[in-house]
Amino acid sequence: MELTVVMPCLNEAETVETCVRKALACMREHGIDGEVLIADNGSTDGSQQLAREAGARVVHVDAKGYGNALMGGIRAARGRYVIMGDADDSYDFTGLMPFVEQLRDGADLVMGNRFKGGIAPGAMPPLHRYLGNPVLSFIGRLFFPSAIGDFHCGLRGFRRDSILKLGLQTGGMEFASEMVVRSTLAGLDVREVPTTLSPDGRSRPPHLRSWRDGWRHLRFLLLYSPRWLFFIPGLILMSIGLVAGTALTFGPVYIGNLAFDVDTLVGASAAMVIGFQASLFALFTKVYAAEEGFLPEDRRVRKLVDIVTLEKGLVAGGLLALAGLAGLVASLVHWQTRSFGPLIPSESLRIVVPSATALIMSFQTIFAALFISILGIRRSKETPIDVAASAAEEAAEAVSRDTAAEAAGTVADGVAASGSPESRESTKA
Repeated sequence: MELTVVMPCLNEAETVETCVRKALACMREHGIDGEVLIADNGSTDGSQQLAREAGARVVHVDAKGYGNALMGGIRAARGRYVIMGDADDSYDFTGLMPFVEQLRDGADLVMGNRFKGGIAPGAMPPLHRYLGNPVLSFIGRLFFPSAIGDFHCGLRGFRRDSILKLGLQTGGMEFASEMVVRSTLAGLDVREVPTTLSPDGRSRPPHLRSWRDGWRHLRFLLLYSPRWLFFIPGLILMSIGLVAGTALTFGPVYIGNLAFDVDTLVGASAAMVIGFQASLFALFTKVYAAEEGFLPEDRRVRKLVDIVTLEKGLVAGGLLALAGLAGLVASLVHWQTRSFGPLIPSESLRIVVPSATALIMSFQTIFAALFISILGIRRSKETPIDVAASAAEEAAEAVSRDTAAEAAGTVADGVAASGSPESRESTKA
């Protein structure tokens, strides 16, 4: 079978029959060998029976949520290609051919773009059309090397085997973003075609909750991009802290009527420490996600981990610790010059704060080196070559056993023959 049209469904009795008939009519018109599959998520309004009467196959998906319903439908699909779309009659199921043509041409994922195809009046709330969707799609393009203009279009087609290999995890509305992000990171052929959006045919409110689901999309994009979640903010903080701290170590800095002194130096130290910790978290996340298969391995990160070994990390942390301890010793000497009496903060903090910062960062470096080494302990994984070698070895052992059994049988037959009356008579003769 070439095509399965999957529609997630939760109480869509008003529109599901229309959607099924449109999709089947499109496939008949263009001679496509296909089916319509309804992934029902627990409807109580008779949607299942209406869909069956219209010609669809219905599968029940226990796990609640948009993503769970779709994954249940995708797994149950019989087609080589899958086109998914909502069962609320907002998408045009008579216009599936642009998706099919791109899939036949070799695309792994074909996204619809409603902004290019046309959004009918009242089809999309202004909050989604002018803020939510454009902003989240822009963040998606910024965080990941994707050219998709409409990350959240619900009408999209893909090769079933390509998407199943990704191991998509999310169960809610953020599934739409995960599919695009994971496909992009995996290097799949992702394309886009214009599509239209019409007002849905339901009398009830949609399942989508603007702020809750918008946050879930944003959260997913952040969690799958350690560079933007941790590294870039951390690098900015470290740069600000380093520049400000270096300048303030030698004395106050005046900008017009503003005077920046040791209080700002303490803030710069905090920025350095926080920024360094955030950068380390980016590295931790990259290594862990690559080892567990959540994200593809980053060659630059792998090269860095290979170069910065545990021993080198311990040495770097030790050198920072020595610098910090040397500064603390210098602060004690400074205190001694004051006969261990009261100190002038504007003088003493210029020694103590950088020293304490170096000491804190030294322990961060040592702990990070130890933790990355733990993350880098690779579990043994059976490769296809290992499987083939094991199979060949088992086959050789089986042949050896069969050969030995045949030889033993031949000997036994010979012994039996020599012990028979006929053989004894022949021996006497």
